[in-house]
Amino acid sequence: MHQKPSFLVGLIGSGIAASRTPPMHEAAADAAGIRYLYKKIDLTELKLGVEALPELLAAAQRMGFDGLNVTHPCKQAIIPLLDELSPDAEALGAVNTVVIRNGHMTGHNTDWFGFAENFRRNMQGAALGRVVQFGAGGAGSAVAFALLKLGVQELTIVDVDVTKAQSVVDGLSPRFEDVRLKVGGDVAAAVAAADGIVNATPIGMDKYPGTPLPAALLRPDLWVAEIVYFPLETALLRAARALGCRTVDGGGMAIFQGTEAFRLFTGISPDPDVFFATFASLGG
Repeated sequence: MHQKPSFLVGLIGSGIAASRTPPMHEAAADAAGIRYLYKKIDLTELKLGVEALPELLAAAQRMGFDGLNVTHPCKQAIIPLLDELSPDAEALGAVNTVVIRNGHMTGHNTDWFGFAENFRRNMQGAALGRVVQFGAGGAGSAVAFALLKLGVQELTIVDVDVTKAQSVVDGLSPRFEDVRLKVGGDVAAAVAAADGIVNATPIGMDKYPGTPLPAALLRPDLWVAEIVYFPLETALLRAARALGCRTVDGGGMAIFQGTEAFRLFTGISPDPDVFFATFASLGG
């Protein structure tokens, strides 16, 4: 009998007990006819911090893991421990996917791809002249990278911590020389001149209620993109939809960063519909 290919992968991060990633990957593998075991390596449960990463990576190699997803607080800390970085991971200074082949560990970043693919599928024809992005944290640089790859001509980054916004601008400007990339001060003026806005902050999550900008600044001809997916309808999206704005929620970003990680781990492009169905079945 022909043996199915099998893969052993894991997720390293803090507080990942409720992560939807493992069941999404396993369901996609079932649909693709491969054996796939996805383990959670929760630093919170193990009572460990990022200083345990070298030991955990060594253990993963010894136990024959094919790859790892990496989430908060390990996306930067893992970089010096890897053998190689993809150009995208290098540009972003963050890794969320590690492929292990013959003891060689390569870091990738699929977060930007997740945002870009979700946007491409749901926002065809959206104007990309001027965009205002709120949030310059871990997800912020990936989202900014995605927006520039999508063809945004002028990107203004707003963050309560101006130094964070400046570091995203400084990090990406040399790679996108024909684009205007700047830190935003006057939010009202920036939004008034914008074609669309993106929330890359945690504001809108159940534990951080509210909107990243005053809802009064929204207007019907703006498009609004969100990266928060817990809940899928944030206060920002609800306000935007009430005005008739084109919107895209954060669920697709979570799904497409996962489909790309699955492809990197296995060499097989999974069926995104299986990811979507599993994601939806887990509530939220």
